Amino acid sequence: MRTRPALPIDDVLAGLKAALRDGSRALLVAPPGAGKTTRVAPALLEEAWCNGQVLLLVPRRLAARAAAEYMARERGEKPGETIGYATRLDSRVGRESRVIAMTHGVYLSRLQSDPELAGVSAVLFDEVHERSLDSDLALALTLDAAVGLRPDLRILPMSATLDTERFARVLGDAPLTRSEGKSYPLTVVHAGRDAAQRLEPQMASAIRKALAEYDGSLLAFLPGVAEIERTADALGKLPTDVVLHRLHGGIEPEVQRAALAAPPPGTRKLVLASAIAETSLTLDDVRIVVDSGLARRPRYDRGAGLTRLVTERASRAAVTQRAGRAARQAPGVAIRLWEEAATSSHPAHDPPEILEADLSSLLLTCLQWGENDPARLPFPDPPPAPALAEARQRLARLGAIDGEGRITAHGRAIGTIPLEPRLAHMLVEARVRGFAQAAADAAALLTERGLGGKEADLETRLRRWRSDRSPRAEAARRMAARWAKESSNSGSLAEAIALAFPDRLSRRRDPSGEHWQSVGGRGFRLDPTSPLARSEWLAIAEVAGAASGARILSAAAIERTEVDTLFAADIESYTDVRFDPATGAISATRGRRLGAIRLSSAPDPKPDQRAIEAGLLDAVKRHGLSVLPWSESAIALRQRAAFAAAHDASIPPLDDSALLQRAEEWLVPLLAGKRRLDMIEPSALRNTLDGLLGYDVARAVDRLAPTHLQSPAGSSHTIDYGAAGGPTVEVRAQALYGLTSHPMVAGGRIPLTLAITSPAHRPIQTTKDLPAFWSGSWKEVAKEMRGRYPKHPWPDDPASAVPTLRTKRASS
Repeated sequence: MRTRPALPIDDVLAGLKAALRDGSRALLVAPPGAGKTTRVAPALLEEAWCNGQVLLLVPRRLAARAAAEYMARERGEKPGETIGYATRLDSRVGRESRVIAMTHGVYLSRLQSDPELAGVSAVLFDEVHERSLDSDLALALTLDAAVGLRPDLRILPMSATLDTERFARVLGDAPLTRSEGKSYPLTVVHAGRDAAQRLEPQMASAIRKALAEYDGSLLAFLPGVAEIERTADALGKLPTDVVLHRLHGGIEPEVQRAALAAPPPGTRKLVLASAIAETSLTLDDVRIVVDSGLARRPRYDRGAGLTRLVTERASRAAVTQRAGRAARQAPGVAIRLWEEAATSSHPAHDPPEILEADLSSLLLTCLQWGENDPARLPFPDPPPAPALAEARQRLARLGAIDGEGRITAHGRAIGTIPLEPRLAHMLVEARVRGFAQAAADAAALLTERGLGGKEADLETRLRRWRSDRSPRAEAARRMAARWAKESSNSGSLAEAIALAFPDRLSRRRDPSGEHWQSVGGRGFRLDPTSPLARSEWLAIAEVAGAASGARILSAAAIERTEVDTLFAADIESYTDVRFDPATGAISATRGRRLGAIRLSSAPDPKPDQRAIEAGLLDAVKRHGLSVLPWSESAIALRQRAAFAAAHDASIPPLDDSALLQRAEEWLVPLLAGKRRLDMIEPSALRNTLDGLLGYDVARAVDRLAPTHLQSPAGSSHTIDYGAAGGPTVEVRAQALYGLTSHPMVAGGRIPLTLAITSPAHRPIQTTKDLPAFWSGSWKEVAKEMRGRYPKHPWPDDPASAVPTLRTKRASS
């Protein structure tokens, strides 16, 4: 074994091993560069209890491979001997391998196939502070397995910025070991930037300035691959001693290794990196960090049912980790492209992915595990109930769970494939349909970023991938072959994608190919210059942006015949009826549709009577009751009932809201056999209202809201209950002579509004207090009326006069 350099973690290894001898769980907090990733796992091999493997779980494939290579190099070995690694595309594990660095996805597959973890002595969770969905799930299932099956299994979460209280709680107050680490001086410079200007030119300017002012290699943090490429372009020609590297998950392993290694003598590195370089990796010779302060994270839009990447401020924990990269091996400087005062506005930690992610994969894994309620598992943060409910709906649509929420045989089949449920469902279905290889190719393209290029057209990316002879491309082909399990390839890539995302299957909506209508009802947008824009149909895999017009990131053109074959069971015939408010009539269209997309339509000369009646009912609900042929008496009854209901809670109102709520009860029988609304007899509507009220209630309405006022002269006058001023009646003054009290309704509680008229029925007074009118302004009114209508009586004291509708001569 080679001589190893001392690392800060070495000082606490004895205490950590003692904690794991005394118990099965512990926590380790060690700052970046302390050596926890590469020193702890090999040190445990010396313990008496450790007679099996030590699994080291790391967040990313690059970190797993780099950690294993470093540990093997320290032992003078090659990966695959004592130390190995396992990732989806690349593995080096031998029969004698004792320490295996692996990603969480690989570990979860192993755990599902062997819940007892036979031959495993310890599981180490590196960088658990990142709180990825797979990391939280792996920890919860491991703790659950330890309780029921493996109480001897050692479990050790490790991090530089651990939320110790939260993790101590799920680990049962496990002992904490803390490494102080080795601290080199770090200078932090806040250079600021103009948020209104593009990021990349400002990053390039800061990098060039830092290279001129400071010694050593430089590591620059950018949100993602696009920003890395644009910054590389903006840098232009670099000094001859500076070697440019890119570091992200989509590049070849050899290129990644070069970015991590020490630069050749006489040169220094410039590494443009994504968040992949924040943790678990040491980049040799880095003395300068330039940090954009931004991070790209997945955010699940529950309303849209889409996961989209958003660029936002990196957390304070993340920018601390980034800055520490500059002082791992020597004094360094961290240049931040924001003002110092703005640091406090960055979130303290990255939010746990479990709180805002699509939980379909998590739920399916838990169901396979035998737990129907994931909230009962020891998660650091329990999965939100609404997200679990949505995940159950999605799995049910895939046929992965039954009506009782139990996992089906199909669900178990897709659960054995290390892919998210929709892609796994695609693989299983494609095997049945005879195009497993096309589905496997689609899965590889969609899960291995950058494979075959970045074009939206997945067919173009597939052709490039097939001609690519790089190690990564070859590894992806081997992985796809394992998924396919057979060589049949009768189906197309587009058919496979449509199986995985049937709700995103879309048809072009305009000649330019910019706007698309999906089966699921959402609208998508495509760059009109894309070759895909000429297609009539697209099987869409990835979208990003707002739900109302998400941008298509990847898709494949699909033929209409393929759509008809794939979704024959989902295509339905329909009759669409439309109502014309002007005529009250229905027109009908018959056609076929797939979800929200109409495949064909034509006028239906003889529509089904039930469809017409349903259309008429819907028209009334949409346009209101005014489209019905109400008679005056029916309108008056509704007004009286509404007035009575306002003064007696036992009387049901007949207003629009109440009648529409009960439309199926009273309107449907009236529509039987009708093709237009005006075919309903007005008398039938009136009779229906009487029926809704019933005899006893109708009598109560009559008492509270009588239809007429009987005047002292014997005349009958209709009361208008729809008048703006309340119940109103128009009556000649002479008909009211002799009346000493004001007429009332609502059981004597509400005065009628009397619209008193002349013999020519012209208004002369409106009052709600007749006695006050008689004794007040009547004298002036009578004086004027005597001149206009001398043939009619205008007594000085109308309250004591004889009521009459006749002239003075006729009355004598």
